[in-house]
Amino acid sequence: MKQPESNFRNMVISLGGITIVAAVLLSWVNGVTEAPIKEAEFKSQTAAMEKVMPQHDNNPFDDKFTTTINGTEVTIYPAIADGKLAGAAVESSADGFAGKIAVVYGFEADGTVKDYSVLQHSETPGLGSKMQEWFRDPQGKRSIVGRNPGTERLTVSKDGGDVDAITAATISSRAFLKTLDSAFKAYMEYSSNQKGQDNE
Repeated sequence: MKQPESNFRNMVISLGGITIVAAVLLSWVNGVTEAPIKEAEFKSQTAAMEKVMPQHDNNPFDDKFTTTINGTEVTIYPAIADGKLAGAAVESSADGFAGKIAVVYGFEADGTVKDYSVLQHSETPGLGSKMQEWFRDPQGKRSIVGRNPGTERLTVSKDGGDVDAITAATISSRAFLKTLDSAFKAYMEYSSNQKGQDNE
């Protein structure tokens, strides 16, 4: 009777040792890969910002400003040229059909959309995933590029707006345009505050 009990104890000790070793190894691998992953994400984000924002001579990452619009955290990366606000890259997010959508929009000084880049999404391939290109496609009323949310109703046509939703992906389209609305409001608030400071 003692032999099986001893074998069981040895098995438990062995499994415990294996579990501890595995946990230590996983922790080590996580520590080794975490920094390179974060660096790659930062480089990707930086490239997306530079692609969409106006010409500038400052470091937008050093001058970034975070605010909250309708419960959503929005980050503004101002583009300054010759001491004046030339526009900004603005990052915003919303819940899409399958998860969080994060987009960075480039705005000219007056709030006109210069360009955009989708930073994150989990939308359906071939449907909601088309947002990366759909909203810059000049066909019909798809494109938001060159348009100003302050003077146009940039919501989906199904909701009375002036933008064609992605075919069979209205929820994803609404989420994308919701992020645009938050980004625009944050930028205009920031721009207004900057003008106020300049006039002091």
